Amino acid sequence: MFMRRRPLMRAAVVGGGAYIAGKHKARKSDQRAADEANQDDRISALEQQQAQQARPPDQAPPPQAASAAGPSMADQLQQIATLHQQGALSNEEFTAAKAKLLGG
Repeated sequence: MFMRRRPLMRAAVVGGGAYIAGKHKARKSDQRAADEANQDDRISALEQQQAQQARPPDQAPPPQAASAAGPSMADQLQQIATLHQQGALSNEEFTAAKAKLLGG
């Protein structure tokens, strides 16, 4: 009986370790997906703000919407620079977002 318990304990330890490693990997994957979704939302908001700024004068939004204008271009550039420094934006994403803001 003593000989049989050792393989069972080993299997339990290995199985428990695999379970914890799997949960850690799943948690990390979920966090990465949430970060990417958050990044997509921020980029979409920046694109919408740029589209509103690029709108011809004859299609200007009503005065109420104009008074609720978003952050300035300098603020937007600072925001994407901060996201890049924090690692939320890759070099390519930062360059693309900057080009969109600057109209290039």
